[in-house]
Amino acid sequence: MKSNIRVINQTAATTALPEQDRVLRNTYALLALSMVPTVIGALFGTAIAAPLLMGSPMLSMVIFLGGAFGLMFAVQKTKNSSMGVVFLLAFTLFMGAMLGPLLRVALGFSNGGTLIAMAAGGTGAVFLVLAGVASNTRRDFSNLGKFLFVGLILMIIASIANIFLHMPVLQLALSAIGVLIFSGFLLFDINRIVRGGETNYITATLAVYLDIYNLFVNLLMLLMAFAGGDRR
Repeated sequence: MKSNIRVINQTAATTALPEQDRVLRNTYALLALSMVPTVIGALFGTAIAAPLLMGSPMLSMVIFLGGAFGLMFAVQKTKNSSMGVVFLLAFTLFMGAMLGPLLRVALGFSNGGTLIAMAAGGTGAVFLVLAGVASNTRRDFSNLGKFLFVGLILMIIASIANIFLHMPVLQLALSAIGVLIFSGFLLFDINRIVRGGETNYITATLAVYLDIYNLFVNLLMLLMAFAGGDRR
């Protein structure tokens, strides 16, 4: 009886592996595709939308929260259809546009282009390393989920408080913590796909995209603080 159960479990595990591989491959493919509208959105946001958003921080926050949460809700509702891909790409276009103000500030430095390239390269390097670790290790990183979630909530609360406190040191600390937290989320989310905890490649792409996006933002802010050249 025990041997039969063992055979059944081994057969189920063998069957599950191709499905997990398919979800991971589709996630990486859609993630690569999502970078195209992100770049297009970033170009639009930097050249056109940034002056409007930077001139009215409250309007910028309303647009960001409304657009981001609205599109994420749409992705979740349509994740089992082709419209889920459409809404995901629309979301990445929007998020790219919302990078406009930050990129415009970065480009205000004499080495702004280099800083952006370094942040993008650093984000890519972190992704490749952590994706390799998450995909090839037998360790289960699901226990990181609660710890990372609590850290994220505390980070959000501190960020809101700093809107009123205007403490540069706190902002630097938050950016450094953000790099650690979203690196942890990358490891967690990819490992969850590999282990079969996420079976929908559209929502998997959304999660990994947000990790990469926030990792890039926090890396760029750190680079501007420590390696930024003279203001133009």
